Amino acid sequence: MLPAEMVPAVLDAAPDAIIVIDKTGTIVFANRQVCALFGYTPEELVGSNIDSLLPERLRSGHLAHRRRYGAHAQVRPMGIGLDLLARRRDGSEFPVEISLGPIGTDANLLIAAAIRDVTDRRQVQAELQQAREAADSANLTKSRFLATASHDLRQPLQTLALLNGAMRRSSPGPIIGEALAQQELAIGAMTRLLNALLDISKLESGATKPEITDFPLASVLSELQAEFAELAAAKGIELEIDSCEDRVRSDPSLLGQILRNLLSNAIKFTREGRVLLRCIPELTRIRLDVLDTGIGIPPEDLPHIFEEFYQVGVPANASRQGYGLGLSIVRRLVDLLGLKIDIRSELGGGTGFSLVLPRGASSLETSGPETHLTPTIPQRGDVRRGVLLVEDDPAVRRATQLLLKVAGYDTISASTRQEALEHAQRRPDLDLVVADYHLAAGETGLQVIDALRQALNRSIKAVLITGDTSSAVQLVAHDSRMRIASKPINADAFLTLLEELLTA
Repeated sequence: MLPAEMVPAVLDAAPDAIIVIDKTGTIVFANRQVCALFGYTPEELVGSNIDSLLPERLRSGHLAHRRRYGAHAQVRPMGIGLDLLARRRDGSEFPVEISLGPIGTDANLLIAAAIRDVTDRRQVQAELQQAREAADSANLTKSRFLATASHDLRQPLQTLALLNGAMRRSSPGPIIGEALAQQELAIGAMTRLLNALLDISKLESGATKPEITDFPLASVLSELQAEFAELAAAKGIELEIDSCEDRVRSDPSLLGQILRNLLSNAIKFTREGRVLLRCIPELTRIRLDVLDTGIGIPPEDLPHIFEEFYQVGVPANASRQGYGLGLSIVRRLVDLLGLKIDIRSELGGGTGFSLVLPRGASSLETSGPETHLTPTIPQRGDVRRGVLLVEDDPAVRRATQLLLKVAGYDTISASTRQEALEHAQRRPDLDLVVADYHLAAGETGLQVIDALRQALNRSIKAVLITGDTSSAVQLVAHDSRMRIASKPINADAFLTLLEELLTA
């Protein structure tokens, strides 16, 4: 047991300022740190009232707090949830944290207080808060820039894609046809690079927000089967995607983006054999494996494959099949969704990626994969469909009109909501509206579609085309008579979308 005469020496050696008061608030003991912290000598402190160490404006309230504590004394922090301030001898104030503890009995109660100057901590907290606010502001600015840049960069690509489609349908000669085919490939490459760069920028800025839900894997896997079957067949390799009726909990759109990048890579680097997307149910989770019989990855390259612009075995100045962005996007999406991805590979023996997902609620009804009608492009002699095109960019508007005319649609165009409404009054028998999402003067395609539906007193079918990848478009409520397409959409996909909607 510590001898009583050593107690003051021990308290003086404590790292915090320690002060002891009686029930009247009189200081009966102050250790060395109290004197250093407040600027008083021990003789000046002992016998004075504790209120002398508080700012004057706080002293009246402190008396009531002290009395309440004396009635229910216990070890606890002082002023929970409050910013406490103390006053030095020179009148300067500083923030403190105080812990209280009772000594003795109710009849002879003393209160010990450990006092800590938290000026440095508060300053660090304030700087962190300012840094967070600056980062949030920068991310918001970047998100706005990305939404604008996404729209503006996609507009010329959209024009090129539609003009290319119109020219290919105008019976060009063999030389012009070959030139247009090469042009289409170049437009596709530009589109993929732009999409990858914007995807990474959105992920870096925090503009991509996951929407977690329970959904059947079949809905994603069936889309992937339809999307990649032709690509795999063109290379002469087998593509096998397991059927899986289990439900998982994740973001279906972002999960689809992960699997698309993995499948695209697997097909690209497999010369012969097969690519398999395997679904393995486990007790509380579902494991997805993307396996290929491709060229494999050297061990020294494995740590780098998720880096931007890194491609295995491709020198910096060599011709590229891609841009080395797909796996970087995969890694960022996996992190965003709180998942884990594993890779195993053998040089010359193929590569496998494994992604583990939590199971979704099994009590919900499982919806089957969507069925798609086989689209047909209207031919001469078919009933000409009336289409109202609403687009404020003159180049995109003219290119879209030309493509629709070549494809056999009866098209009228407008650049504003008012023009669209005037056309609808003259042509109430319109079959379809095609509208850009962002229009001039702050108008949106959604506003135009809603106004036309009210004016025509019917839910006219509509296609909303957008280059905006912000969350505003992701939150659009879909209905069975509306489709959303992202710019740039090539001519074939655009016409297929129109015909699917018109024949649905």
